[in-house]
Amino acid sequence: MHPIKSIPVVASLLAINAAIFAADELLNTGIGNQLTLHSWLSPEFAPSQLISYMFVHGGLTHLFFNMFALWMFGPYLERSWGPTRFVIFYLCCGVGAAVLQLSINEYQFNDIYALLVSNGIGGAELQTILESGRYYPEQVGVPDEVMNKFYGYYHGGLVGASGAIYGLLVAFAVMFPNIKLALIFFPVPIAAKYFVPVLLCLDLAAGITGFALFSASIAHFAHLGGALIGFLFMIAWRKQVRFF
Repeated sequence: MHPIKSIPVVASLLAINAAIFAADELLNTGIGNQLTLHSWLSPEFAPSQLISYMFVHGGLTHLFFNMFALWMFGPYLERSWGPTRFVIFYLCCGVGAAVLQLSINEYQFNDIYALLVSNGIGGAELQTILESGRYYPEQVGVPDEVMNKFYGYYHGGLVGASGAIYGLLVAFAVMFPNIKLALIFFPVPIAAKYFVPVLLCLDLAAGITGFALFSASIAHFAHLGGALIGFLFMIAWRKQVRFF
């Protein structure tokens, strides 16, 4: 167990995430939609969502696994760095995760947009389709699956602390490389310096191929974005932090 007084940031993050989940899911306040990160192509986007989305979760399982990881790895890093450095690291990883995922979404959205334009659909007509969600298949000339993605890239939301958590995982693997970790579905202990790269490779493969090991709604590039920012921080801090 980690004494709460020695990890004020981790304890606060756990409490805030739990409180927002309770307010949204149990009290039905609607706060989750306000804090969700919307595509920056969407009129619902607000810059504050780049941070607020980290405190919203899509269900109890989503919340549990993210908070469990925060509780497992966060205290090691907060005690090593101190609260200020830890919270800066955590938030920056979350923002980096969001930026990469939104950038990938925009790239994929623009590909479909260009395809629809080449099929003779005008810009004003496409905007109407995006706003209403209604279209005729023979009108657009692409499968419904493609149109669902097109609509989802525009209106879909990103939630969860996973990107920030992946940043913590990378930092943990760099600072505590020989501590052994295990996945629930693969309960064989593996040193963190091997465990985390394998996890990242699985995310990269899933992001590129679209293959979903657990859920099609997982934002794999957000995970990779958080991990990338975490790695860059570790490079920048390599002479300032204590490694083990």
